[in-house]
Amino acid sequence: MAVPKRIPVRFEDVFPHGAYVLGVEAANDFEKVKAGVADVQARDKDTGQRIWSVRVLDPDPVARQAELKVKILGEVAPVPPDAMPGTPFRPVLFEGLSVLPYVDTNGSRPRQGFAFRAVAMRPLGPARRSNPAVAA
Repeated sequence: MAVPKRIPVRFEDVFPHGAYVLGVEAANDFEKVKAGVADVQARDKDTGQRIWSVRVLDPDPVARQAELKVKILGEVAPVPPDAMPGTPFRPVLFEGLSVLPYVDTNGSRPRQGFAFRAVAMRPLGPARRSNPAVAA
């Protein structure tokens, strides 16, 4: 049986009520942090590209977590879309979304966890042509 490590999923299935970007930051490689290396940003094991962590708000009222992270690879940070007029909310779509299930053993009891990765993010609606860092 050939089950991929990362399982492709549809954006609509993971975020049926949409998703809003809260921020983008470099994902840290904690081994590099402990070693005191100057560049502590995590890199993908297969491609060597930098890993960026996009903090996302999931407005689904039955979501297990209201905030989660979606990782995106690239040499430059992905640029969040503009906020909706009159609000602080930045609606986004993730393209090429995949999930990696894992067992989280950090608490008193093990629990199922999910790590999300996307190929790109783009604003909900027409893409901004003026910003090449946002996938159209």
